[in-house]
Amino acid sequence: MAERRVVSASGTGTAFYARRGSRRGDWWTLLHPPYTIWHLSYVVLGAAMAPRLSWAMLGGTIVAFFLAVGLAAHALDELHGRPLNTGISTGGLWTVAICSMSGAVLVGALAVPYSGLVLVPCIGVGVLLVLGYNLELFDGRLHTDLGFAAAWGGFPVAVAFLAQAPPLTRPVTAAGGAAVLAAVGLSYAQRRLSTPARTIRRRLADITAVATLPDGTQQPVDRASLLAPLEATLKALSVAVPLLAIALLLTHLH
Repeated sequence: MAERRVVSASGTGTAFYARRGSRRGDWWTLLHPPYTIWHLSYVVLGAAMAPRLSWAMLGGTIVAFFLAVGLAAHALDELHGRPLNTGISTGGLWTVAICSMSGAVLVGALAVPYSGLVLVPCIGVGVLLVLGYNLELFDGRLHTDLGFAAAWGGFPVAVAFLAQAPPLTRPVTAAGGAAVLAAVGLSYAQRRLSTPARTIRRRLADITAVATLPDGTQQPVDRASLLAPLEATLKALSVAVPLLAIALLLTHLH
């Protein structure tokens, strides 16, 4: 397969973190590093809600979600329409998707004896979400703003929380539930910001307009001015959410 450059309609990167011109850059772009770290932070957040933290279980849960989301989901997403326009071969993407998803399932299965049978349906739901969302199965019913928020926000928190086998008292359960809803809200906000940002980067070659303020002052509007506030907010959140997760995790150090 001929090498592609990770560029958009305007000649810029297909994402603010995209790297162009090399195989290594293609793989970096495929990983979506800021967003992958962001969503792995939800794993940390969920585990931190448990009164007692198993560091080994947290590590295993992070590995499982990195394989499932960071690698498998993103590889499947690139297979479905090549939105990043990388030069990674179709065979390479399928290999990564299958091996990573299998690895995530294996890690989950190994955790069942510690965490209990509650993880078994979680593993099944996880596979369904990765395939259903990224390949837009079921007529794309999962590929919505709310579907994204639930799959990549709430689900990691819930699984990481349950993997710690916490005592399901009312306060502990309420804390876990609140964390799930918070992650859903944050991921919904991410989706509402990233969707127009992707459209501007990947499909909008150029735009020129003038905004007139109430006092008659005119300000130029172009592609860069539309994109800047969206991506600045996404960049800030991609740092703030991991920091919040780390802060909560540190409360378990004694």
